[in-house]
Amino acid sequence: MDRRGQKIKFAAVAVLVVLALTGFSTSRGHGSRHSGGGGGGCSSSSQNHDSSSSSSGGSSGSTYHDYDDDDDYADDTYGDGGSSSTSTALRDATVELIDCATPSEAYATVEVTNPNATGGYFTVTVDFLDAASRRVEQRSTDEYVAGNDSTTVQVDLSSPGVATKVDHCEPEPYASVN
Repeated sequence: MDRRGQKIKFAAVAVLVVLALTGFSTSRGHGSRHSGGGGGGCSSSSQNHDSSSSSSGGSSGSTYHDYDDDDDYADDTYGDGGSSSTSTALRDATVELIDCATPSEAYATVEVTNPNATGGYFTVTVDFLDAASRRVEQRSTDEYVAGNDSTTVQVDLSSPGVATKVDHCEPEPYASVN
């Protein structure tokens, strides 16, 4: 819902709460001390203003249900918004090259460091380049890294034959969070 709709909804809820708390009613016959029962107006002085609508004695008048709270609950439950969401965005991990591919080892080895307190899966990408720095292949792999920890990750080439074309490797400096 857009902000304007939220503001209008909030204003309507606020008016209903004020009316409920001050004892105004839109039902006919409420506050029957007045002759004619024309509906609306202030509540009678015999009404107990200190009791809540959930007490066993109850009070006459309408019961108010805040449907907006249900929307907030649904938003929090399904992650569609809501300010009380407990999830926090993880930062990308850093990546450093350890070893590049060789004709006998068709993979690059990198170290991935997770700066977050929580573990997560990160996508590590390495460019395998020839002697003229043209890309031979770009390969990615997903790897779990524990919170505030580093791990060594192997990024494989598509086939061992490709390794003969590789002169050097350049990993992306950051591994994105999955």
